[in-house]
Amino acid sequence: MDIATLQNPLARRMAAVIIDGFNRHYRLIRDYAHQAKQLYEASDWKGVQDGVRERIRSYDDRVRETAGLLRETFGADALDDDGWQQLKLFYIGHLINHKQPELAETFFNSVCSKLLDRTYFNNDYIFARPAASTEYIDSASPSYSSYYPMQRGLRHTIRQIVRSFGWTPPFENLDRDVGYLMRALRQHFGRWPAPEANAQIQVLNSAFYRNKAAYIIGRAINGHQEYPFAVPVLHTDNGELTIDTILLDAWRIGLLFSLSRAYFMVDMEVPSAYVQFLRNIMPNKPRSEIYTMLGLGKQGKILFFRDLMQHLRHSEDSFVIARGIRGLVMLVFTLQSYPYVFKVIKDVFGGSKDTDRATVKSKYLLVKQVDRVGRMADTLEFSHVALPKARFSPELLEELRTLAPSMIEEDGEDVVIKHVYIERRMIPLNVYLDHATPEQVDDAVFEYGNAIRELACANIFPGDMLWKNFGVTRYGRVVFYDYDEIEYMTDCNFRDIPEAPYPEMEMSGEPWYSVAKNDIFPEEFSAFLLGDPRVRNAFLRQHRDLLSPAFWRAKQQRIRSGYVEDFFPYPETIRFSRLFAPAAEAPATDKKNPA
Repeated sequence: MDIATLQNPLARRMAAVIIDGFNRHYRLIRDYAHQAKQLYEASDWKGVQDGVRERIRSYDDRVRETAGLLRETFGADALDDDGWQQLKLFYIGHLINHKQPELAETFFNSVCSKLLDRTYFNNDYIFARPAASTEYIDSASPSYSSYYPMQRGLRHTIRQIVRSFGWTPPFENLDRDVGYLMRALRQHFGRWPAPEANAQIQVLNSAFYRNKAAYIIGRAINGHQEYPFAVPVLHTDNGELTIDTILLDAWRIGLLFSLSRAYFMVDMEVPSAYVQFLRNIMPNKPRSEIYTMLGLGKQGKILFFRDLMQHLRHSEDSFVIARGIRGLVMLVFTLQSYPYVFKVIKDVFGGSKDTDRATVKSKYLLVKQVDRVGRMADTLEFSHVALPKARFSPELLEELRTLAPSMIEEDGEDVVIKHVYIERRMIPLNVYLDHATPEQVDDAVFEYGNAIRELACANIFPGDMLWKNFGVTRYGRVVFYDYDEIEYMTDCNFRDIPEAPYPEMEMSGEPWYSVAKNDIFPEEFSAFLLGDPRVRNAFLRQHRDLLSPAFWRAKQQRIRSGYVEDFFPYPETIRFSRLFAPAAEAPATDKKNPA
């Protein structure tokens, strides 16, 4: 369409309404990031958790608000085909010199999907691919700062970097922490690299806030070498700050940005600049995952879907039923050439499942909003996904028609899946254990028990604790991924099995005691978890206390007291408090002059 033909004043006004809606949305996103810094400084960990939940809901609230305003002001059928295309072109005009054009395009798509029936949805109406470049967007202040350690020394430069974040609480002992950091660098490199003319340290100007930590993210550049780093800053028991460790391996930093953890709060005027910086230090991390981890989940979703469509164009394998024991609630399939699984809620659940579709969806939403502590897989939730029918194996297509007919629509050459969850593919833990060596069994059972413990500390009871509901990541971590029976720990009633009135009742297949809806009997776990002698021995040696109600009730009491646990996305062994003996402390930093 020629620009000269843009004469529809209604489309022009509607475009202005949508961009105003997006700008309001992103102002609120930045407000949450500002608030995260204040909550961190005040050690208000409950407030941090509430802020994460509110931010997740914010996007959908603003989309509904904007779509409602358009309907109310202009009517449901205000535009014809030409009008919709003009609306998009007028909107593109608003993206010139915009600081978040890629997010604004996604917001436009979300609003349009509320206004248009899928039958009339047309790629000419929406941003099926980006229309605005995100390269070299200038922000009011640079996204990162450069520091030059050869001018005044590395120790001074590190102090300068830490001070630049302007945190109000004082450091407990910044000189000591900087000394620890220098020692960790020497241990990592063995000897200092010879400085090149371009030696510098680049640090993103906004800290990354999550749970009880603030992270400094950057990279050192020396000649042709680049060295990524992440520095977590925590609170001491006295409310002062301390540098906890430094992460220097790209794969450890990648774990920090794992989708099995809660999203970061970061103040970004130009988010694409942050994403590009992070991709430079984590080149194997998809942009979709980085946007998601920065709390921009809708942008992560649209980038994921574009990547998936591109992959389908350049591959030939079929969607097949995922390996492992079939679930009673979810029908799970995968594309072997793509590292994700697709999960569709069945129409009829297995006989032992007392739940419904709405409840299952609410459980998956709950997972989005809680601290996943590195132990629950994040999911991308999609509606009305059209996939080429020719790419479905006959067995999968038959299962979908039989077990989830209401969730699919066969539309010509496509299968439209009306609702689907997509998550990273892992090896099911039961499959892993079947082929594991004795050492691997020990490690996997140890990881499984730790996953249960950490979820409990985060107020999550998995419900169905069977091995098949957990997966093993490429780093050997055990992660939970079946959410239809999860509950808050504080909603559960952990009970001892009462003594039978007479011995014969213990042989009965029926319980001799009443069982309410949320009653949990940990002593029963062994019956369905520990049939394999190898697993049983490892579990009883490492996690016997999980079979006792006392363990669970103690966790509940701690949660109800308001205590928020520490969860470290790195090993305890590399924390400075463990790594270095505190014998030779440096003089304390002046508390009146916080760094």
